[in-house]
Amino acid sequence: MSTAKFDTLGQYLLKRLYQEGVKHIFGVPGDYVLGFYDLMVKSPVHHIGTTREDCAAFAADGYARCQGLGALAVTYGVGALNTVNAVAGAYAESSPVIVISGSPGITEQKDDPLIHHRFGPFTFQREIFERITCATVVLNDPVIAFRQIDHAIAAARRYCKPVYIEIPRDLVMVEGYPMPSEVLEKFTSDESALAEAVSETLELMAKSVSPMIIAGVECHRRGLQSELLDLVERARLPVAATLTGKSVLAERHPAYLGIYEGAMSSEHARYIVEQSDLLLMLGVTLNDIDTGIYTAKLDPHHMVRAAQDEVVISAHRYPRVLLADFLSALACAVKTSNQDYASPPITLQSSRFPEPNRHMSTSRLIERLNQALSPEMMVVCDVGDCLFAAIDLRVHEQSEFLASSYFATMGFAVPAALGAQIARPDHRALILVGDGAFQMTGTELSTHAHLGLNPIVIVFNNSGYSTERFILEGPFNDISPWRFDRLGEVFGPLNGYDATTEEEFETALIHALQNQTMPSIINVHLLSEDASSAMKRLAEHLKTRVKG
Repeated sequence: MSTAKFDTLGQYLLKRLYQEGVKHIFGVPGDYVLGFYDLMVKSPVHHIGTTREDCAAFAADGYARCQGLGALAVTYGVGALNTVNAVAGAYAESSPVIVISGSPGITEQKDDPLIHHRFGPFTFQREIFERITCATVVLNDPVIAFRQIDHAIAAARRYCKPVYIEIPRDLVMVEGYPMPSEVLEKFTSDESALAEAVSETLELMAKSVSPMIIAGVECHRRGLQSELLDLVERARLPVAATLTGKSVLAERHPAYLGIYEGAMSSEHARYIVEQSDLLLMLGVTLNDIDTGIYTAKLDPHHMVRAAQDEVVISAHRYPRVLLADFLSALACAVKTSNQDYASPPITLQSSRFPEPNRHMSTSRLIERLNQALSPEMMVVCDVGDCLFAAIDLRVHEQSEFLASSYFATMGFAVPAALGAQIARPDHRALILVGDGAFQMTGTELSTHAHLGLNPIVIVFNNSGYSTERFILEGPFNDISPWRFDRLGEVFGPLNGYDATTEEEFETALIHALQNQTMPSIINVHLLSEDASSAMKRLAEHLKTRVKG
């Protein structure tokens, strides 16, 4: 009689996550997930505790964008439901996050229907997550559980979307049943469609006078930055990025023009894009943010669109063509050019800073941060005017700007930066966040401090919800004033600074850059009527919609 022991369901889940590069799991403990947490402590996977469950999901999102896959573990009901907004954001932004929820045991669900944290039939939680993930599994059968885990992880990889795994607490330590290894069918390009799409694109490029690339978020999420760079440097094509695709190419590369989002763009980027006679749209999703609330002027007859596993050229559609295959094949086939880039990028401003007795402004803040950015820094940005102002921020290397640009949920930046810094310990996070967004999830800065991380947090403090204020003013846009510079008294080892003038900000920034051992937060006081030019343009377009 065989006495061989197999992994338990919890052990197998942790082992597979570790094999896929998930070395950290974020979360808040609760009784239905404690058994899984206990296993985690005994595994090579590290638990990172957060102040809230939604912060755990934001952190897992930031980790996934840097590492390729992220995970969080929470308890049933009150824990999992608190992550819904952040998981929905990961779905909208195509970030592969694995949501692990402990749940009442199989026996409990049968014999104790009034157990705590229940809010209806026990299937309700899974049904909710079915709407915001690409796969959901409940590990209630040890015979098939290992395969369910494999399929869920593969789905997160394949679709770059969140998945949901629920594990009843009385099955965490139950042995699973290894099945014969299953070779999951790999989605591949249709070779004939790929060849024809590349051939037609090359013909159009040969006839074009001013071809260029607009690169989008799919290049980020599918890890295709190197393939994009190869194509750019072989063909010497200028590149603009969408806002959701910001930093898909190093923003100080000579080919980079800036962000294109219709009327919200700089005049330089908008002119180059809109006069082009051939746009290679690579990994672009045409949402209202990336099109500047549909003010973009893009002619589909002069466009090659490669995204969502197909290539569309004018009226020709080539289905089942992977973006990765199209990029690689096009880069290999394109004629190599030694010419200079057709349109030199705009040089960064470097006017005198600080000016004595000058009040801080959004534009001057971004100008100074551009000078301070170094190659080992990444920017994690919240929504609001800090995001629109950051259009003019130029990070050094690819994939060094993270934001919830499309889903646009407030409170993303501070917890997402936690995940990003843990995934990339060789980088330092520069966090840009409004005062309102910080009040939602800024408590996660205490976790940064507890772990000895050293982000620099810039609070755009304009006394309220500035985006809404520019769309429709009212007392509902006002928020309570916080002394952000004094949070070190509560959060632990943290340096805080208060800056109203340029001279005060300069002193604070220099100290923050020099302080490598703990977080720094700079409370930058901005006038309530101050805003980036991009946000002012956006607000003008949104005003008419709000007022009907």
